[in-house]
This record gives sequence, structure tokens and C-alpha cells, in this order.
Amino acid sequence: MSMISVKGLRKNFGKHEVLKGIDIEIQPGEVVAIVGPSGCGKSTFLRCLNLLEKPSGGSILYHDVDLVSGAPKETNKVLLGMGMVFQQFNLFPHKTVLDNITLAPIKVQGTGKREAEERALKLLRTVGLEDKRDAYPNQLSGGQQQRIAIARSLALQPEVMLFDEPTSALDPEMVGEVLDVMKKLAADGMTMLVVTHEMAFARDVSSQVVFMADGRICESGAPDAFFSSPSQPRTREFLARFMAQ
Repeated sequence: MSMISVKGLRKNFGKHEVLKGIDIEIQPGEVVAIVGPSGCGKSTFLRCLNLLEKPSGGSILYHDVDLVSGAPKETNKVLLGMGMVFQQFNLFPHKTVLDNITLAPIKVQGTGKREAEERALKLLRTVGLEDKRDAYPNQLSGGQQQRIAIARSLALQPEVMLFDEPTSALDPEMVGEVLDVMKKLAADGMTMLVVTHEMAFARDVSSQVVFMADGRICESGAPDAFFSSPSQPRTREFLARFMAQ
């Protein structure tokens, strides 16, 4: 049974139709890499999944709740199972690393401070930054801040992680340290949807690659087949241009 079932998902901004009927099934433990040209709706699709953008139509079934038409009380409850990491780190600059990670579990979930801190320290070990617990965001590199942002999302113990181009704001030498954390999450069985331009990650880590263009899913499939023998001309064109960069 699918963890997330998306059917006919549409999103309009005024008269501009950004998503034109997205259909996709996400299975537990899948790592779905979403690729495609800039402006094709990849980030909007991700933001619709957790209702940061309100869909204009279609359905998103998650734990038998339609996030598009369901009651806010129901949708808000199940949405706690989705964590999200953005292009920008969005850390609170006036709070320490430890405080950034413990804030949501304490305020949103009612977790006790001691338990929240123990969970945070475990996550800091996972992302390799336990020694930065008392640092402030402006004392960290971009790669370190993004790893803290991942730990902060994981602190709410989500079952699905959404990544919106998590390495696009990083200097090239910092990309690898963030991707290493994501690879570890994938190896541990986390269900992940990743909007990315990192084709090596899509090829080597994902279980499904989705190619979007013009607000639609043009092609999807296993990484080997997607990269070696794409079936659609639009996909072949994109890969030829991207790989040539």
C-alpha cells in the first residue's frame, strides 16, 4: 500500500497553471529524486505535499486523509509526519544549535526538555556536529547549517522527509557533507522526496527518478533505466543538456 498517493494534483497562481495534474505513488522507504528544468513546478509540487502551498485541485492521500479536502484538524495532525528541508537553512540566528533543534519538539509535541535535548544530541551525532551544540548559526559554514537544518527536521521524528534542493545554496566543497547525511538517512530506510540537480545522487541513491517539465511528470522509473535509456524525447533532451554542463 502506498504511503502517499497523489492524483490529479493541480496548482494555479492566478491564471498561471504551475502543476497540471500530477499523479504519483510513494511507497514506504522509497527515495524519490525529482529532477527537471528550472521553473517546471518541482518545488511547488513538494510544497503542495505538506500544504505550504494550497493545491488548486486533485488529491493527496496520506494516512487515509486527503490533505487537499480534509478538515484542518485531521490534516495538521498527519502533517507532523512530514519533515522538510529547504534551500535556505532558516535557523534562528539568536538561538544556539541545541535550542534550534529542541524548540519544535518542546513547543509542538510537548516533549520534555531533557528528552528533547537527548534526542537533539543523538541527531547531532548523526550529522557529525555534536561539538557544535552551543554554537550559533553565524559561527557555522553553510554545509554545517544545512546539516543542522536536517537534524532540526528529524527532531520531530517524521516518517517522510521532503528536501527542496538542499544543496543549491552551498559552495561546491560543502555539497558532499550534506549529501552524505542524506545518503545515511536513505540507507536507514527513511522515505524521502528530493528535488535536486545532483544527478549522481539521483542515480546512485534514489529508488525512483521523476522527471518533471511544464508542470507535468513526463517520465519516471528506476535510476538505471532512467539514465541509460529514457523513453521520452523531452527527458533525453534534458539529460543531454544537463550532463553536458
